[in-house]
Amino acid sequence: MKILIIQQKMIGDVLTTSILFEALRLEFPQAQLDYLINEHTYPVVDQNPFIDNFIFFTKAEEQSKRALFRLAKTIKQTQYDAVIDVYSKFSSNFITALSGAKLKISKYKWYTSFIYSHTFKESKIPKTIAGLAIENRLELLKPILNKTPEIIQPKIYLTSEELKNSKHYLEQNNINLSQPLYMISVLGSGLNKTYPFDYMATLIDDVVATTNAQILFNYIPNQIKDAQAIYNLCKPETQKHIKFDVFGKSLREFMAITKHCTALIGNEGGAVNMAKALNVSTFTIFSPWIVKAAWNMFEDGKQHVSIHLNDVKPELYIDKKRKEIKASYRIYYEAFTPDLISNKLKAFLKN
Repeated sequence: MKILIIQQKMIGDVLTTSILFEALRLEFPQAQLDYLINEHTYPVVDQNPFIDNFIFFTKAEEQSKRALFRLAKTIKQTQYDAVIDVYSKFSSNFITALSGAKLKISKYKWYTSFIYSHTFKESKIPKTIAGLAIENRLELLKPILNKTPEIIQPKIYLTSEELKNSKHYLEQNNINLSQPLYMISVLGSGLNKTYPFDYMATLIDDVVATTNAQILFNYIPNQIKDAQAIYNLCKPETQKHIKFDVFGKSLREFMAITKHCTALIGNEGGAVNMAKALNVSTFTIFSPWIVKAAWNMFEDGKQHVSIHLNDVKPELYIDKKRKEIKASYRIYYEAFTPDLISNKLKAFLKN
């Protein structure tokens, strides 16, 4: 049996969808299981033992219909028995339609359902602490397995060499790994997913005051100005605990460094999902417009904790649509003051 899974989205989505390969491998040890993903997301699934081949969706396919057709033609030649299109966008619709697979599976959209042999309406209410992102994906395997698989947690697979190198790097930079070390996800993927800089600085002050810990910032080189702005807003005493220049130069390096951390704290997004997949504790601050039930995966109130403005000020959400909240995200973020988060964060730190 040959199965192709298509997940053209961000790092967290690609990592989360990787659970389908583990579930399939348990049932079909000899199957060919391939993954079509955006090229830049590969590091989070590199070394995954359940995936046979990777196919990359690049800028060429994004920008050229001719390149997209060539990719679809190549996929058709592989003669897959089943194609699972997790996200269901135009390019994946096109690839699936031309694949020739007998089983074509995706989530239900009224305008694309004719392409697929099986579609599923996504659940809106989670049944387990795994959350909707996990539960809805596992439902996609029903037509192949004739059942919904047991809950599986996403995993990142680091090599012993990567862990050794990251440990050496931290120690070279005077990080004491026998003492608390917190990775702070100071920036989201965009401004509408980034907790206000001054508010974030206040929370970092709280972390240091509560734990006397060493602090790392998660950012990439082109975000250095914004990360520096948050650093500058922290108290001078807090700044002494921040190792600002210690960060991963690549996604794999970031993950290897995070594996050595006590916990990751900060904005909801790919970094949180990666920390969970590394079995590192997390405290997540959700953007006011993001649906918490979809992405608060495996939240148990101890190892993984999160907070949303809707948790503390539900009155702001009465009769409001998600699009309205997203458009007014600045106003909602202003209402999400650090004092609403501080007590829950301190309780997490003490655990």
